[in-house]
Amino acid sequence: MVGLDIGSKTIKIVELEKTRDAYKLKASGIIGYKSNTPEHLADDKELAVLSDVIRKLHKEAKIVGREVVASIPETQVYTRMIRLPMLTDSEISSAIKWEAEQYIPFPVEEAVIDYQIIDRKENATPPQVYVLLIAAPKVLVNRYVKLIQMSKLDLVAVETELMAISRSICPVDQTVLVADFGARSTNIAIVKNSALMMSRSIPTAGDALTRAVAQGLGIEAQQAEEYKKTYGLTEQNLDGKIKSILYPILRMVSDEIKKAVHYFQSEAGSEQPKSIILTGGSAGMPEVASIMTELLGIEVLIGNPFTKVQIDSVIVKQLANFLPYYSVSVGLAMRV
Repeated sequence: MVGLDIGSKTIKIVELEKTRDAYKLKASGIIGYKSNTPEHLADDKELAVLSDVIRKLHKEAKIVGREVVASIPETQVYTRMIRLPMLTDSEISSAIKWEAEQYIPFPVEEAVIDYQIIDRKENATPPQVYVLLIAAPKVLVNRYVKLIQMSKLDLVAVETELMAISRSICPVDQTVLVADFGARSTNIAIVKNSALMMSRSIPTAGDALTRAVAQGLGIEAQQAEEYKKTYGLTEQNLDGKIKSILYPILRMVSDEIKKAVHYFQSEAGSEQPKSIILTGGSAGMPEVASIMTELLGIEVLIGNPFTKVQIDSVIVKQLANFLPYYSVSVGLAMRV
């Protein structure tokens, strides 16, 4: 299967081969592009540009498969954990559309709705089923269908970014929190046993970090981006100026993470996450994990999306600087 992650600044593609009990990396690639609109699928002209980029990436990465699972932006998807009486699977399937009307901010007939049963608490009073409701505007899904068709590929499914990440980087026997640093949003998720339990997005992300460095040092955005990636939160470089600029923004992100954990514990009555896993482009900044550990008082790790994938040691070295970028595309390709 091929996973296609269409971000706001980069597109990532991964092809995996499923063996009996493992996945093997066949090919991968990443390419940058500049979107002309805030919502990069806003018009047909943008679709045409993007489809050309996708075809180029598919060819240059030497991807063989043409059946793809694509990600849709977390910021444009509505995800909510809801509690239902102890219904059977078929009863939940029948009830979910009517339940969705209470929770999604647009008409049900204009939505593509999916759900996952994530927990059954039979011993609770009263017994309850916890269901993850996922809803996306039909117009958004249709734009992705059209984009993939224009790219001469076959769309098998679309999936949210955090659902894919939950599959690729999260352990199967723990509850963890994921913070995915994108360009325009940071997506936060609680994941239990590799299953997405809750999610939220905040607008503070990679672009905000870059703007802060540019304004703080009086330099152009491109140079600020390089400074951010190269120096990150180290004390030794530039007298620690980059760290002093970035630290307040990461503190804001850590505050949102704390709120997410508190909400999850109060709503689901579940244990606190054992660790926090960072992914996305800005997760590659030097010392970001140690600073987030200091801010949150819990172990913070950088996610490796190829942990569950067999991969040649030479390719591991080639991909070392790009690992945080591949969490979504690997998870999409792992979808069975």
